[in-house]
Amino acid sequence: MSILLAGDIGGTKTSLRIVDSKSSNNINSLPQQITLYEKTYPSKKYSALVPMLQEFIQEATDNSNKSFKVEKACFGIAGPVVNNTSELTNLNWYLDGDLLRQDLSLNKVTLINDYAAIGYGISGLTSDDFYILQDVQSDPQAPVAILGAGTGLGECFLVPSNGGNTRVFASEGSHADFAPRSVLEFELLNYIREKYHLERVSVERVVSGRGIATVYQFLREHYPDQESKTLAQIYRSWQEEPGANIDLSAEISKKAIERDDFLCRQAMQLFVGAYGAEAGNLALKLLPYGGLYVVGGFATKILPLMQQGDFLKAFHAKGRMKTLMQKIPVYIVLNPKVGLIGAALYAAR
Repeated sequence: MSILLAGDIGGTKTSLRIVDSKSSNNINSLPQQITLYEKTYPSKKYSALVPMLQEFIQEATDNSNKSFKVEKACFGIAGPVVNNTSELTNLNWYLDGDLLRQDLSLNKVTLINDYAAIGYGISGLTSDDFYILQDVQSDPQAPVAILGAGTGLGECFLVPSNGGNTRVFASEGSHADFAPRSVLEFELLNYIREKYHLERVSVERVVSGRGIATVYQFLREHYPDQESKTLAQIYRSWQEEPGANIDLSAEISKKAIERDDFLCRQAMQLFVGAYGAEAGNLALKLLPYGGLYVVGGFATKILPLMQQGDFLKAFHAKGRMKTLMQKIPVYIVLNPKVGLIGAALYAAR
């Protein structure tokens, strides 16, 4: 039995969890983990991670009326990790696993990329944690693909290995070229190139939260007479008041789900189709018969749109490879704490 500390560290918020981890007698089974205490903190409120961790451990002690002797920790980081160090992309923190180990008096601290943490967390999910978009039999010996659109687009993949463990590999597939599939998408490609003065356009420019805003901007210029008064006002406020905390992408997707705004429906149809096409591109390269998982809170927020068929239609549309695409299980992960689960499982290793 071990007491472990897990964290999902992002530029906006950091979620922390203390778990009681017990190794399984079966080498092919995951450790049994019980959450002892968990809390989420605003990342930018703290000058560094250590003060937050010290506060968290003290709160856990106070709330449980007992002290926790944490042995090891693993943190999923929203940024690149090199030699167990990381400089967060959207937060002025520099993290060093060895220094954290010394400051916290732990046996070991490991830093991994947040998508690696999600990858390890997939194995810890239950059937209630995901929605089955394409229900076919999975192959436990085959690769698993993961992608998720949020502020940007993340991708990674897993391969099974001996002893019941999996190996997670990072990917920069989101920076591959955006591949238009229609005249409208070719026009979108040229629009993005000209708007941002780019030589090439990555798929992340379209398949992301920011991409939704870009797609809407393109369509409102393409169909200026189709913009509703409500979205016109929201768009003007978003453009003129950058500090007003208006989430244009969220407003667009909300109106598309409500089906009362033509331009929003068009924007989300284009976005979901491009999302499915990129998922299919990733699947073609990996043949993930172990499953393709769509992660991130954004997918759950637009679940009704993901269920309508445009995602799978684009996923299948790979010419002679369509029959292969139909044999890949596709899931939408509903549990927002999959990265935290993965960090805890990795710490147990």
